[in-house]
Amino acid sequence: MANYVEKTAKTVQIAINEALEELGVTVDEVLIEVIDEGEEGKLLGIGRRPAKVRVSIDETTARETIDVPELEDTEEPVYYGDEAESEETETNQETEIVNYVAAVLSGIGIHGKISSYWDDETLRIEVTGDDIGAAIGRRGETLDAIQYMTSLVANRHSKERVRVVLDIGGYRYRHENNLISIAERAAESVVASGREYALEPMNPAERRIVHTALQNFSGVTTYSEGEGQDRHIIIAPDTKD
Repeated sequence: MANYVEKTAKTVQIAINEALEELGVTVDEVLIEVIDEGEEGKLLGIGRRPAKVRVSIDETTARETIDVPELEDTEEPVYYGDEAESEETETNQETEIVNYVAAVLSGIGIHGKISSYWDDETLRIEVTGDDIGAAIGRRGETLDAIQYMTSLVANRHSKERVRVVLDIGGYRYRHENNLISIAERAAESVVASGREYALEPMNPAERRIVHTALQNFSGVTTYSEGEGQDRHIIIAPDTKD
């Protein structure tokens, strides 16, 4: 199977969809480069220039996944704790959480560099290194599972909820940017055509990213539709504008 394809089409979104179909992958398994956004053209389409994209398979997500626990379809990790006040300082808590991530990764044969920092009440952990694709998994499922379990550990004895965001090999950062780019281009299409646009099914975290990205996008509104794994976002014209 080819590692990438280049597609031209009437719009960027159509070109991306055709590339994904040819590669047989989903949007979170690829890197998207917009080579030419195209041009609508003037009267009767004269001078129209098609959009062109290059869609490449993200090799860090193309590896075989490991067995991970099945997670509930919730917006946030489950929080629980006890009534005893924690005696750990923020630094000790961070060390415990990072050590847990290191132990999990080591247990599945993943070795790399771990860095962490606090962003308000969110602990962000970043892992870099070679051959770390197994810790990401197909569509980031393994990464999400490790983050979920790490969140449980982080909140085990904490009265104040700690949010943990884990990124491995920059996957979450690239995936989020891809989602935002696709959402914004779909929104532009909705504004231009006046018709609703249905995005592909997403998990709660992905839907939250899209809703947030488009909440201030002039001319559109978003809402979720469907149940379970089929739940997806509809981008619709904002009739209030």
